[in-house]
Amino acid sequence: MVTRKKYLWQHPSGRWYVRKGGKYYRIFAAEGTPEFDEQYWEIQRGKRHEAERSWSELIEEFRQSQKWAEYEPRYRQDLEKSFIYLNEKIGKRDVSRLTAADIYTAMDKNAHRVNFANYIPVAVTLLAKLARRKGWLNENPASGIERLPVPPEWKKPHIPWTDAAVETWRSKATELPMLIFELGVGTVQRPGDLSGFTWANYDGKNLELTQNKTGVELQLPCTSNLIAQLDSLKTSLGEKAKRDRPILANEDGSPMSYHRIARIMRAERERLGVLAHDLHALRYRGVMELAWAGCDDDEIMSYSGHKTKKMVIKYAGFARQIMRAKTAAEKRRLWEQLLNETSTKYETDTGGDTQ
Repeated sequence: MVTRKKYLWQHPSGRWYVRKGGKYYRIFAAEGTPEFDEQYWEIQRGKRHEAERSWSELIEEFRQSQKWAEYEPRYRQDLEKSFIYLNEKIGKRDVSRLTAADIYTAMDKNAHRVNFANYIPVAVTLLAKLARRKGWLNENPASGIERLPVPPEWKKPHIPWTDAAVETWRSKATELPMLIFELGVGTVQRPGDLSGFTWANYDGKNLELTQNKTGVELQLPCTSNLIAQLDSLKTSLGEKAKRDRPILANEDGSPMSYHRIARIMRAERERLGVLAHDLHALRYRGVMELAWAGCDDDEIMSYSGHKTKKMVIKYAGFARQIMRAKTAAEKRRLWEQLLNETSTKYETDTGGDTQ
C-alpha cells in the first residue's frame, strides 16, 4: 500500500512543496517520479541530502578558478554576496533543477535592494557557464532575465559640497566625522576605500592605497588638513596606532564598515544642516578642488584613480565653470566700477548740466 503524502501542497504556479513545522520546502523533482517521492520523504525525515551536481560544489569550484582571481576586488565583493545567498537557498540542490521562474522569484523577494537582486542572474550566468563546460547544464536558466528597474528616487545625483557647507563642517564638526571628511576630500577616494587605510599606509605626508573597485595602486599626497587630523589621531592613540590597525577603526581595532561610516556621517550632516551633501560627494569635492588648483584631467585621474574621464570631466568641468564665472563676475565688477567712475567724472566736468 502507498502511504498518502498528506503534507503536500501545490502552489498555483504548479510547484510542489512539503509543509513541515509551519514551513514550506520545495520539491524540485517532477510529480509522479521516484525522485519526487524521494525528496518528499527526505524533507519529512529531515535528511535531505546534497545533490552530486550541486550549486554549492559549483560555487566553490568557481571561487578557485583563474577567472575569479582575475576579477577586480570590488566585482568579486559584489558577486560574493550573491554566491553566499545562492549557497544558502539552493546550495544542496541539483543545478539542473533551477528555472527562470525561480530566479525571478528570488529577485522579487530582494526587490528592496535592487542592485543585489540584479546581481543574482549575473552570478547564475557565470556559474552556468562553468556548469556547461562540466556537462552539468545544457542551457543557462538566467538567459534573457530582465533586470529590476532602479526606482527614480534612488537615482538622485550626489550634490558636491559647497564652500559654505565645507566652512560649516570644518568649524563645527566633531572629531571622528571631521577625520572621515578630510579623508574623503583629501584622498579623493570612494567611501568604500576609506576603511582600507591602515597606519602602515601613512608616512607622515602620503597615504598608499589599492582601490577595491579597480585594483589600482595609488600614492596620495595628503592635504594639510588631512595631515593635521591624522597626526592628532596618531598621537592620541599612542601605542595603539600599530601598523596593521585601520585608521578608521572600531573600539576593538577592527576596520569600520562602510555602513557605520555612512551612519556617522549622516548623523553629523543632519546635526549641522548639510544633509544635501552626502558621503559620496566628498570625492567630487576633492575633484573640484584639484580643478580649482589648475590640475588638468589626467592629473586629477592620477589622484582619484578614475579609469575614464567621464566623471572627472563632469565634476572638474563644474568646478571650472564656477571658477570662470567668478572670474567673469570680477571683470564685470571692475567694468561697472569704471563705468560709474566715468559717469561721475563727466557730471563733475559738466557741472551736472546734461543740456
